[in-house]
Order: sequence, then C-alpha cells, then structure tokens
Amino acid sequence: MTSVSPRTAGGSRRERREWLLFAALIGPNLALFAIFTYWPLLYNLYLSFVRWNFLRPRKPFVWLDNYIEVFTDTQFWIIALNTLTFTVCSVGLTLLIGLALALLINQPLRYRNAARAVLFSPVIMSGAVVAVVWSYIFDPRYGLLDQILGFVGASSPDWLGDPRWAMPAVILVYVWKNVGYAVVIYLAGLQGIPRELYDAARVDGAGAVDRFWHVTLPGLSPVAFFLSVTSLLACFQSFDIVKVLTDGGPAIATTTLIYHLYDLGFVSYDAGKAGVMAMVLFGVMLALTVIQLRYVEERVAYA
Repeated sequence: MTSVSPRTAGGSRRERREWLLFAALIGPNLALFAIFTYWPLLYNLYLSFVRWNFLRPRKPFVWLDNYIEVFTDTQFWIIALNTLTFTVCSVGLTLLIGLALALLINQPLRYRNAARAVLFSPVIMSGAVVAVVWSYIFDPRYGLLDQILGFVGASSPDWLGDPRWAMPAVILVYVWKNVGYAVVIYLAGLQGIPRELYDAARVDGAGAVDRFWHVTLPGLSPVAFFLSVTSLLACFQSFDIVKVLTDGGPAIATTTLIYHLYDLGFVSYDAGKAGVMAMVLFGVMLALTVIQLRYVEERVAYA
C-alpha cells in the first residue's frame, strides 16, 4: 500500500487552493466576456441564416439566401468601395498629418503644451457633437467655409448635398476629430527615442532628412504599427459622423458598411441581411488584423 507523504499532500492542497483562487478571480471576467462578446457573435451568425423582421415569432432558415442577395446587390459593392475610400483616406491622412504635427510640436516651441491640448480636445468630444458643428461650417450659404472662400472670390460647394463633395467632407471631419490622438501617440514615441542616436548620426554627418529616415522612422515603427491597427479598426466602426452629417447620402455616396448594417437592421428591419453585413465587417476587420500582425509587424523595429 503506497503512502502519501504529508509534504506531497500539503502541496496538492495548496495547488488546489491556488486553482480555486484563480478560477474565482478570472471566472466572472470570462463569464462577462462570453455573455457580451462570444454570445452576440454566435447569435449574429445564426441570424445571418434566417429571415426575420424582429416582429415575427418564427425565424425560418434560408441558409445562404441572405448572403447571395447581399453579394449580388450592386449597391453592396458601391458601399464597399465607399468604405474602402473612407478608410484609406481617413487613416492615411490621420497618420501622416499626425506625424507632421507631432514632429512640429516635439520641437522646443513656446505654448506647445497648449497646442497639444487644443489638438487633443476634439478626440474627447462626441462624434455627433463634432458633426453638428461641422454641418454649420459646411453650410453653402451661411457657413464659415463659405465666408472664408468669399474673401478670395470663390463660392462654397454644397459640401453635404453634392455626391462629389460629401465623401471628402466626411473624411475631413473624421481626420479633424481623430488626428489629435495620433499626435499624442507619436509624441510619446518621439520622446522615447534615445537622444544618443541623433547625436551619433550628427557625428557621422547625417543631415536632418537622413536622421528622419534612419533614426526617427525606425524608432517610431512600433508606434506607427499600433496606430495603424487601432485606426483601421476604429475607422471601420465609425458611424456617428456619417449619421449626423449626411445620413449616408446624398443617395448612397457616403454610406459605409457599418451604416448599411444599421440601415438594414434598424430602418428596414431585415435582421438576416443585417447579420450578413455584421459578419462581413467582422471578417474584414479580422483579416486586416491578421495581415497586419503577420506581415506588417515583421518590419517593426522594437527596441
């Protein structure tokens, strides 16, 4: 008969207590995460295979019919192109303008702390509030832009009513609201680059452009990677600015995937097609994240 030593028994009891403590601490978080993240995702996947208008008690399965109807609709591809245009332009301009402003504010200038606060203030404002303010600025008869253009003898276009100008207007507002976030993150990255690297580059005869390409950009690559991931995901989910500024119009000139999801689900009450759009958005964002983590991160120079 094998006997268990008191030391072994004590160690087993201690391990069990540690596992119970771990389960008690992590269990509520995992439960909340499953309820509010995984369950909605699975239920949305289920809805994408049924025909339901939120009112009927029955949800008949139609399998892939919703997907076929969505992907064969010409409007879907126009909306997808709108989303691509909005995302590429908004994220690209936000990152580029944010980098330029961060490089400027990083210099020993007067009132640079005040400039940081001014640049960051739109970030903490509601997107709906920002859109309301800009809707008055864009007014072609009485808006601020009309007054400014009037000084040079030009007239303001119908920013929000003309399909040619509506998307640039939405992109402008989105960049204005979010560029301060990029500035603050870039500034943190710039201040984390060792000054010794710049001193060594000067000793080697590197000019300002060479220092920027060979010291600043590699040093900022982790920050730029972080900003690219978070900005892309946030841009795909941007809804409030489009809703308040243009309501997806004129026609569908500013309708994006997230806005189309809202329109299908809460205006047309077509839960099945809205579920398809949600799955499309989930798939696109997941693919972009995987591509960035798999290929872009390889070029990031971590210290």
